[in-house]
Amino acid sequence: MIKHILSTVIVACICTLAVAQTTINGTVTDSLNQPIIGAAVVEKGASNGRITDENGAFSLPVENPKTTVLVVTYSGYKKRELAVLGKTTVKIKLSENSVGISEVMVVGYGTSTKKEFTGASSNVAGKDLEKLNIPRVDQALQGKVAGVTINTNSGSPGGGSSIRIRGLSTFGDNDPLILVDGVVYDSEGLNALNPNDIETVNVLKDATAGIYGVRAANGVILITTKQGRANTKPKIELSTYYGVQSTAKRLDLLNASEYAVLKNEMFANGNDAIPFANTALGEGTDWQDAVFQDANMQSYNVTISGGSDKTTYSIGGSYFSQDGIVGGDKANFTRMNARVNLNTEMSKRMRLSSVFLYTNEERDVLPENGIGSVLYNTINAFPTDPVQEASGQYSYLEEVSDIINPIAQMQNIYNTSFVDKFVGKEEIAFDILDNLTFTNRFNYNFALVDQKVFSPLVWYGPGKAQNTALNADLDPTQAEIAPGTTIDRGASVYEARATYSDINFESFVNHEYAFGEVHNLKTTAGISIFSRNGQGLGGTAFNIPNNSIDYADISANLAPGGFLNNTNSFQFQERLLSTFIRTQYRYSTKYNGSVILRRDGSSKFGPNSRYGLFPTVSGSWMLSEEDFFNWDRASYVKMRVSYGISGNDQIPNFAYRGLLTGEGDYVFDDVITKGAAIGRAGNPDLKWETTRQFNIGTDIKLKRGVDVTVNYFIKNTRDLLFQPEVSGVLGTAGAGSFAPIINAGDVSNKGVEIELGYVAPTRKDFNWSTSLNTTFICNKVTDVPDGVDFIPGANFGVGGNVATRFQEGYAIGYFIGYETDGIFQSQEEIDNAPVVQNGAKPGDLRFVDQNGDGVISFSDDSDQKELGNAIPTFTFGYNLNMDYKGFDFSANLYSAIGQEIIRNYERQQPYANQLGYNIDRWNGSNPTNETPRLTTDLNRNTTFSDFYVEDGSFLRLRNIQLGYTLPKNRLSRLKISSTRIYVAANNLLTITNYQGYDPDLGSFGGALSAGIDYGFYPQARTIMTGLSIKF
Repeated sequence: MIKHILSTVIVACICTLAVAQTTINGTVTDSLNQPIIGAAVVEKGASNGRITDENGAFSLPVENPKTTVLVVTYSGYKKRELAVLGKTTVKIKLSENSVGISEVMVVGYGTSTKKEFTGASSNVAGKDLEKLNIPRVDQALQGKVAGVTINTNSGSPGGGSSIRIRGLSTFGDNDPLILVDGVVYDSEGLNALNPNDIETVNVLKDATAGIYGVRAANGVILITTKQGRANTKPKIELSTYYGVQSTAKRLDLLNASEYAVLKNEMFANGNDAIPFANTALGEGTDWQDAVFQDANMQSYNVTISGGSDKTTYSIGGSYFSQDGIVGGDKANFTRMNARVNLNTEMSKRMRLSSVFLYTNEERDVLPENGIGSVLYNTINAFPTDPVQEASGQYSYLEEVSDIINPIAQMQNIYNTSFVDKFVGKEEIAFDILDNLTFTNRFNYNFALVDQKVFSPLVWYGPGKAQNTALNADLDPTQAEIAPGTTIDRGASVYEARATYSDINFESFVNHEYAFGEVHNLKTTAGISIFSRNGQGLGGTAFNIPNNSIDYADISANLAPGGFLNNTNSFQFQERLLSTFIRTQYRYSTKYNGSVILRRDGSSKFGPNSRYGLFPTVSGSWMLSEEDFFNWDRASYVKMRVSYGISGNDQIPNFAYRGLLTGEGDYVFDDVITKGAAIGRAGNPDLKWETTRQFNIGTDIKLKRGVDVTVNYFIKNTRDLLFQPEVSGVLGTAGAGSFAPIINAGDVSNKGVEIELGYVAPTRKDFNWSTSLNTTFICNKVTDVPDGVDFIPGANFGVGGNVATRFQEGYAIGYFIGYETDGIFQSQEEIDNAPVVQNGAKPGDLRFVDQNGDGVISFSDDSDQKELGNAIPTFTFGYNLNMDYKGFDFSANLYSAIGQEIIRNYERQQPYANQLGYNIDRWNGSNPTNETPRLTTDLNRNTTFSDFYVEDGSFLRLRNIQLGYTLPKNRLSRLKISSTRIYVAANNLLTITNYQGYDPDLGSFGGALSAGIDYGFYPQARTIMTGLSIKF
């Protein structure tokens, strides 16, 4: 009996043990089949769980696999529940999520959740930028965030971009405040940042960014670099790609035969001798073919990350090199990066965070984006002249004095800059109490910039403005150093070294207090001390031996007695002292409110207005948590509103003071003596430029995987800081003198932002997601200085009339010129026309009489009108991601609609080449109403009019990529957790009616120069292949 009982008990125990020891083995991966380290896998309804290892694997014992449901969660991914259904091996794939309602996001001097945050922000994952393989972070952001417009100032390697958050607001720096791990980063310096080092990018767009003070009026971009994860073994990631770049478009220029026919007609119409006896010249020289070339681009990256229970680390290094599609290695950009990100728990209450970024850059540049640039000369060079003569000498293009052979130009350009940049942060956070944290942060940003420009003796042809030699034998010109005494002015070299440093100390406390059951109060308060310093020394030395780059060093100069050699230097310091406080109140889970107050003191203003006080108020309402909410399709609905004031001090140092930087002639004892005079006049009443911003928005999450965010904003900037033209009575008309900087003029930006996202439910092995963002914006000047009708901007052509303005009632930098109404077809039509247009002949453009006085006036603007502006009416970005088993596909589109561009790269000279549209010009046998006659006569056809303004709208396929992740079991012996190969293309297709190289045109010369194309260096089309390996 006892034996029977014991046997029964033993069998029961064995059965129970057998059930308890049933183990489910599995892996957790992302949409690209990359293992997810540190994901939580928990048995639903139990406390039983595991964390995935470095291979994304887990082993979880369960009692009954037939009824077990696994719950898998990981930060940044959607939670997934999976019924095991008796299986002992499972593969679980998580879908990426935009910032979840409960996920922590970085905000000013602290963190928040999407649910609690009361402002307007957008978040972009670093891997989404990395995938694009675009060298600059700002360019990679284009089309990713609603309300953020990014235009390329130059497509050359290392070229910069213009970043605009919610429109143009000021004459000065419109770029947002950029913080990399809390360290201030100028947009110009974003070349130094490797996109592969980025974990997340968070864009703060409304007044809640005001806690950052100065420049927050233009928005804030918070960049967080990659960090290690606790309790993980060392993880190594290797990635590389190689690409070939080419020009995406070539202009339709005349070939030699077309050129000869049209020039003969032009000269005949002007009663001049025709230049070509024979017009059957064939294709001639294709200057674009000679200048453009295929160029290489390559990148190599390594990252090592991991952590213990108290310390995490992430270490990275990279090399990037890019040649130019114009100039090849003459327009090269090379960058090397190193990064260390370390976080350690020094004790239970103290944490240390250290970030160090190092960058070494070398950039060679050619003249670009202006009259006289390489592409400007390429467009206007004559197709009837060869690149080189039979003797091997470069052709002179003699007929036009300011157009030179672009190939010869590139051969004689030596302009190189070198940058070493050190960026770091040391931060200690101490938990005084469980709900009170005291943080001290020291940030630094140091850059050492060297530049060398060698200017050899060159001869581009007789009468060329760019000549530095006396003749083709490269004899030096002569310089008179005293009456009757001259010396040779030979080849020269300019060398300069400058250092720039930003030092920032911040100390703040974060306190959280909950009282009752539904009240929560968070407070942040602190100080910020910021100092920016710069100094530089440069020198120019002449008569470099042998006219050779090999001897291009100041120490090698042979200038007699050092005459002609010169030096220059600068030094500056600017400081900012700030205090700030933010209080956030939450009632229940439904209502959130925030109040921010920041006081900034800037050394750029005088004692009268040195300090500014900038408040912000915001709130949100979780509508979906109200008892009356019964919209079944929505799981989350939040309403937001904010209003605040931000300040801007982006003006030169000591602008409130008069400076003796001008030049003056003084008479002492009947001798004229050179001396100093007033430079920029002072303005002791100069004050802060301020931006008042209102935002109302909503965030909606639908249960079928759809996210919707809508914002409406009004952004008004007052007391703009700029330099108007003033009377010479002020003493600012002399050499080296400038008008004072004043406060005058207001600008308004109004718009709507819409963001849509959709993540489809996983179906077998297929996942896909998509997102769309769009922005509608209206920019308008609402006030100009008293006594000023408008402020002139950029000119059209060489010495032409002003084409852009700052004027009340119009957009910043709007185009103003003459409206055309076809072409005069006959002299009879001109004689009988109701409007007199002096000098008009058949074939000339017919202008519209705007003021109705019956006469077209060319002496004032009474018959001119708005012809458009460079600000797009709306922009949108579209992103698509799909994966099936080991394959993945992604695409990114960007479009700007409603912008205009001025075609300003055509040199209005008789011998300059022309675009192909001139083939359809007006003449006796072709009575067109589109293109005027060609003539060497003086005429008004080259006066700025809508004939030179084009629709710059475009749709661009910015990136398309196809990848494959190899099965893990094939690589496990090599300890490789993942291997992905891919092919990709950037700028593969652009749909536009614009005739120029690239419609994605930045404001290279400031706010009033936006949209003027001088022969813009275009963005390249790139075909590339890459490899990513993870250990």
